[in-house]
Amino acid sequence: MARRAFIMLGGGGNGPQYKQAAQGLGLHPVTLAADPTQYDYLAAKGIEAIRIDTDNLDALIHECSQLRATYDIAGITGFPDLDESIPATVGKLCRHFGLPGPNPASVERCCDKFTQRQLLAVAGVPMPAYHLAANATEVESSAAEIGLPVVVKPAMGCGSIGVRLCRNVDELAEHTTYLLGGKNVGRSSPRILVEEFAQGPLYVANLMGNEVIAITAYEFGPPPHFVVRESTCPAPLIDDEHQHIADVSLSCLRALGLGWGPSNIEFRWTKRGPVVIEVNPRLGVGEPKLIRLAYGVDLVAEHIKLIIGEEWDLRKRHSQTAASRILVPDRDGILDWIGGESRAAAVPGVAEVKLYIKPKSLFVRQGDIRDKIGHVIAASPSPAQTRTILQHAVDLIGWSITPIPTLGE
Repeated sequence: MARRAFIMLGGGGNGPQYKQAAQGLGLHPVTLAADPTQYDYLAAKGIEAIRIDTDNLDALIHECSQLRATYDIAGITGFPDLDESIPATVGKLCRHFGLPGPNPASVERCCDKFTQRQLLAVAGVPMPAYHLAANATEVESSAAEIGLPVVVKPAMGCGSIGVRLCRNVDELAEHTTYLLGGKNVGRSSPRILVEEFAQGPLYVANLMGNEVIAITAYEFGPPPHFVVRESTCPAPLIDDEHQHIADVSLSCLRALGLGWGPSNIEFRWTKRGPVVIEVNPRLGVGEPKLIRLAYGVDLVAEHIKLIIGEEWDLRKRHSQTAASRILVPDRDGILDWIGGESRAAAVPGVAEVKLYIKPKSLFVRQGDIRDKIGHVIAASPSPAQTRTILQHAVDLIGWSITPIPTLGE
């Protein structure tokens, strides 16, 4: 009998958790990625990784057909990392091979932020005011109509890459030039979204199928960028607020034709209640760890069960408060040293400490998900206790960065 393989497109984001969960379910994970060497965990013994252009559907179909000569392909999934096209590609591969998976057309529409906004608007879902712009003149007129400050971002993309709060005309002009210059990572596109800045706490609803599993609260670093600094699950919401977010979440799924597998929906709680910032047809990066600690539900393993046609179990086993602190330097330069992770990990209640950067590395902040150099995760029975544990652990970690000399120094 052929060994059951679990195909994974891309290797970033929640990739390591999917690899571990797949192995725990007796599957053989096979990663298809444009550059497998950039993911350290793929270098482990027994991990099969194949270099391939993940934008080339025909090449992926051919490779999976080749793999079927050796393996029984149990299922296919993927992680967008910095490429938001992967979820739709996964849907197309699943359709081609007759495997369970998301509707590729629905996912594709969802990943285009302007199309997503249009579909949500037709359904009456509460959102910030928005306009689509293709050049600097249209960006300027859109911002004038909405009123500064505005959020300006590419119509395609993830990880807050290219997303910026523009508080005045100078910031607006500078960021528009940056986006139109195609310098942002991903597909260079002249399609730019200009949106009202919805002010209020940020919450993320995590769903599997049509069920809201958890709502997480997020805190960002200083503007004009949207770099996550801390997240807490469950979010400190009263029952009515939780229900309001859950109701709007399900409206989003209906409007976008989603509802198979995982999704996460970002909200800002404003004066008029929750408004939808973004719908993503996938698990949020880092969310599964917090939810497992908070409720004892392993969303990654349960998602894999859905993919391979087994029955899932989304029942909550316990109730704790889990929180994550993202480590972000306040300057660019050469990392002289970083340490203290062992002492931080030894603090009772700390679930995980990870550092992503090695000494003597050059670090340049981008104003997005790439700015993080590590994280600490803690959990306990109460929000106050979790905050105390987390802060104590973070205080034990230190680093030093030497600024990069400028010309003339």
